[in-house]
Amino acid sequence: MPHRLAASFLPPLFSSSLSNPIASFLLPALAPSHHRHASILASLSSNPGELHRKIRRGRGPSSGKGKTSGRGHKGQKQHGKVPEGFNGGQTPLEVVHGVRGFKNNFAVDMTPLNLDKLQSWIDQGRIDPSRPITIKELGHSRCVTNVKDGVKLLARGKTELHQPINIVTSRASAAAIATIEAAGGSVMTRYYTRESIRRILRGTTHPVLSLGSSSGPDEEVKKRFFHRLPDATSRKDIEYYRDAAHRGYLSHQVSEGQGPSLFFKAPGARKTTTTKRITSGKTNRDENRIW
Repeated sequence: MPHRLAASFLPPLFSSSLSNPIASFLLPALAPSHHRHASILASLSSNPGELHRKIRRGRGPSSGKGKTSGRGHKGQKQHGKVPEGFNGGQTPLEVVHGVRGFKNNFAVDMTPLNLDKLQSWIDQGRIDPSRPITIKELGHSRCVTNVKDGVKLLARGKTELHQPINIVTSRASAAAIATIEAAGGSVMTRYYTRESIRRILRGTTHPVLSLGSSSGPDEEVKKRFFHRLPDATSRKDIEYYRDAAHRGYLSHQVSEGQGPSLFFKAPGARKTTTTKRITSGKTNRDENRIW
């Protein structure tokens, strides 16, 4: 703190005397003073929950980690570490039976939706069959819950479906497609991501229209929804949704006589070759020479 000036250093006119009320009133304003600028350096601190104190084990019972230090009484886990798969000296199961199978890191977690449950929701009045049924209607009606990578339409209870519906899901089985189309309805499969599904349920993304759709989003849809619905990017997903047998939303991109594959052509498809006319004089090859 800055040092304060004593009253003896002030001029006689502005001394702290009660006999002169005007001088006492003007004293705080006319007396020399020191200003200290405010700074945020003294108030900086870490975010709450960012730092944690190290657990001090074996420092008495009041800490909660005293005596046995949280390891319990006796045993191998209290005295040391146990290797993974250790079976107490007995031959491990991995050695006796071997390691089988693997974990597919590219697998997608699809939520199943059967036709009998869909018809039950329609009969209860929880889903309107006269309007298109998308993931938004399925999620808000609680017909499917905890959707991760998408919804797959299956054909269990296909005999119970007795009215036409128009539904859009991530995937659909061949039996489910045949059953719905036989009743006069339609099925379309399209690509979704986990984030896009969450945005659809929040109402910030259109559940069907995207740039890759046959009828892309118009200006009204772009103004109404804040986020755009993404399209498939990997080869596996693009080829799946280009297949008309899956009722994919990209099937309109496949020309007649071609297959959904991006690298393999359909049998019997011929490669059209164009003949170049060579003008008199220099050719295009000669014009593009560097030296």
